[in-house]
This record gives sequence, structure tokens and C-alpha cells, in this order.
Amino acid sequence: MSQSPDGTAPAKPAAGRAGLRKELPEHFKAYKHVWVFIEYEHGVVHPVSFELLGEGRKLADALGVELAGVLLGGERDALIAAARTCFQYGADLAYLVANPVLTHYRNETYTAAMTRLVDTYKPEVLLLGATTLGRDLAGSVATTLLTGLTADCTALAIDGERSLAATRPTFGGSLLCTIHTLNYRPQMATIRPRVMAMPAPQAGRTGRIVEHALDMPEEDVVTKVLRFLPDRESNKAQLAYADIVVAGGLGLKSEANVGLVKALADALGGEYGGSRPLVQKGWIGGDRQIGQTGKTIRPKLYIAAGISGAIQHRVGVEGADLIVAINTDANAPIFDFAHVGIVADAVELLPALTGAFRRHLSINRIAS
Repeated sequence: MSQSPDGTAPAKPAAGRAGLRKELPEHFKAYKHVWVFIEYEHGVVHPVSFELLGEGRKLADALGVELAGVLLGGERDALIAAARTCFQYGADLAYLVANPVLTHYRNETYTAAMTRLVDTYKPEVLLLGATTLGRDLAGSVATTLLTGLTADCTALAIDGERSLAATRPTFGGSLLCTIHTLNYRPQMATIRPRVMAMPAPQAGRTGRIVEHALDMPEEDVVTKVLRFLPDRESNKAQLAYADIVVAGGLGLKSEANVGLVKALADALGGEYGGSRPLVQKGWIGGDRQIGQTGKTIRPKLYIAAGISGAIQHRVGVEGADLIVAINTDANAPIFDFAHVGIVADAVELLPALTGAFRRHLSINRIAS
């Protein structure tokens, strides 16, 4: 055994995370409570905000603290109305910043408002949706506050040391890792839409509203919003919120056979999608990709045709109520988490399923 310069045996390094743990700096010990950024744009709250309130409620209860929603925008009355909805989804209080410079999302104005709120009220945990807006804001806020950020989480928990344990895919989605922001506050994480379950609203539930002023005149903002142009393509694929989704993988064998997936989805009144290889081959558009780098879905019924079910795909679909997998390989990973597994050629089975569903649904419509 080697010795230290003074002749004594060196201490063994602490195993695991304990070796990294340090006493939390004194100025961070005042940080408490769990915050959820409420993504509010053009009069609408993004559904991921309510999903995060449901998850944030669990974290706040585990820590014995309050759950707060944070609303930024240009119209005070509209923000108050949105805050009241947040109370129904589990928030105990809402922080409001109403200022004309916040009417449209701009990184500069929203980052200033959020960081000033954090510096004033000191949350222990801050959650944001991993949407286009949320990702842009989260990175900027974490950088400004000099804290850690775990992106695209699939699970959140509080460990025995009151640290946020944020789990996300890593190594290209082949593994899941749990990340701890040990000695910095707030502990930040983003979560993709539909990863967390939507909580049931509690009618009549109320909470406190704390209004905070933002001293930021428009002339001090570099970026200007000249005109808002809505995305006319955004309603074409609604995979994330569809009740029924049918998807295909390389087991379809050819681009023409994607039509078999579309036909079954149409017969069931659902949406269609596919795995990443189909997007890479150009068989389907990127807006219909399902998985870690595509859409996360939570349908009542998910039919996977010719998809092997690697972890990149699994993290995007395992929230489905019923997963039906069709694959010629009896050892395909998808059978490990599917509720119903069918060992068959999807190209042969899909037309038979489509015909059977159409006949069954037609008979039911006539009977009713």
C-alpha cells in the first residue's frame, strides 16, 4: 500500500456519489420550494405545464415544501386567470410578472424576469417543459444563474439527501443515467411533453398569487417583435396527444408499405408515425418520428409494426396505456415492455387487422 508524505496510509476515496458531495454553500441553504415554469403564449397554457405541475406536486410533497407556478406575460388579468387554473393542477401559489415587454417570448426579457424571480424568492427546484421555448429559456437561465441543468428527463425523484435525482437517456439513448446537481441551486430540469402523466384537475382548489414587478423598458430590449406569424403546418401531425397511434419500423421493408400503417391508423381514427430509421430513409417526415429524438406519446392504444424497440424508442412510448407489438423476431426488445406481443410479419398482418377493424367498426355504427 502506498503512503502519504507524512508516512500515514492515505484515506480511501469515498465510493459513488458520496465522494462528490460537499456541504451546501451557506447562501444556498435558504433555497426552498419547487417551481414550474408555466409556458403561456397567445392566451394558451401549454399542456406540458400541467403535466409538470403533477410531477412537481410529488417532489414538493417529498421535500415538505410548496409548489409554485411561474407565469410571465403582457396582460395581468390573463395571467391571473391562468394562475387559477394552475391551482387546480396542484400549485399552492403562483408568481406573476406582467409587463408589456413579456407579451411575446424573447430570450432576453424572459431570462431577465425568471432570473430576477429566482434571485428574490430562491426556489430549490425549477422545472421547465422541453419545448422549443422551454429549451431556449432553460439553457439561458441556468447559464445566467451558474447552476446545473438536466435536459429531456424521463423521471424525477428526491433522494435521501433532498437532492433532485433527474433521469435521462445517455450514450445515444442506449442507457439511462441519473444526474444530481449537488452543490448548486436551483436544481433545474426540462421534461418533454407527454413524458409525465396529466394530473386530474381539482375543481375549486385555490392558492396565493405573488406579483413581481419587472423594471425593463422596451427601449432597453435589443430584440424586437415586428409581427407574429402562426405556423400553418403545426396542426398536421398531432402524435403527442392522439388517443390511438400506429407506427412502423424497418420491418415494413419498403416505403410503399408505410401505406399499410396509414391505412390501419385511418381505420382506427388515429395518427400514424414511425421510428427514426424511417425518417432517415425519407419514408416519413420528421414530425412523425416517435422516440427519444422525436415525439413522446401517451395514447390509449399504440400499435408498433416492425419496430425492434431499442431504448431510444421505448422512452417515447412506454407511457401508452396499451402497447401492441408486431415483429418477426420473438426476441425483439419491444416484447419486453409491450402489453401484447404478436410474432408475425407486419406486412402480412397489417392489412388483415385493417380489414377486421373496418368490418367491426362498421357493424357497430350500423347497430347504433
